[in-house]
Amino acid sequence: MPKYEIELTDTEDKAMQYVCADIQKWAELTVKDRARIAKDEIITANITHCNTNGIAIATGEDKQVEQAFTLKVVKTAKEILDAEEFKPE
Repeated sequence: MPKYEIELTDTEDKAMQYVCADIQKWAELTVKDRARIAKDEIITANITHCNTNGIAIATGEDKQVEQAFTLKVVKTAKEILDAEEFKPE
């Protein structure tokens, strides 16, 4: 399972203490909620793609997210940004 770590300056830490009681918990909950939203978007796109193209939908959320990437229904944000960098003008 991936782990992420952030580093704040003393000033940034004090600023965060002003707005939340537990910075670590806030960061975890914020990232997890954004991941949940992204997962829901990916699953919706995968279901639409599979239904439109007569493809069996994988069982379970983890498998559906994996299927969406395998079928190229969705791309990572990095893939999208990299593709934009190499667009001819």
